[in-house]
Amino acid sequence: MKKQNGFTVIEVIVVMALIAIVAATAIPAFTVWLPNYRLRAATNDLYANMQLAKSGAVRDHGEWAVQFDTVNNGYGLISKWGEVGQTIVKTVDLSDYGSGVAFGHGNATDDVPDGANPISDDVTYGSDVAVFNMRGTCSAGYVYLENSRNNTFAVGSLSSGAVRMRRWSGSTWE
Repeated sequence: MKKQNGFTVIEVIVVMALIAIVAATAIPAFTVWLPNYRLRAATNDLYANMQLAKSGAVRDHGEWAVQFDTVNNGYGLISKWGEVGQTIVKTVDLSDYGSGVAFGHGNATDDVPDGANPISDDVTYGSDVAVFNMRGTCSAGYVYLENSRNNTFAVGSLSSGAVRMRRWSGSTWE
């Protein structure tokens, strides 16, 4: 008698049932994870763009700025800030990240600098612009980003020009 290769109907049904069980448990976890992943990506990009503005200002011996537009939910990276011929190097629309990523302080109750004051604004830079000078320094300020789950990150600079990123843990900034 000739031996036949292949799967039985029962084997196929068992494998399909296992795949369905794994998918049923993975999808809820994925829907919780995805908004936080997108917020983290937006925060990392903002951090990198602020570093780019800082290094561009030092390299060009001029001023670079990150101009925040909270009304349209985006920001722009601008070289030669305040000069004739200033150039928009990059624009970012936070809604492109999805999951409700936007300017906002979510569930954070205290500001970043000392954690003792309530958050007064989503962008604490004067005129919503962080300007880096040729020494790489910038006025102190922060930008708060939130997602649809009200999780919050803050990206900002100290007066020394150091760029920092912080996450609200639910009771304190980390």
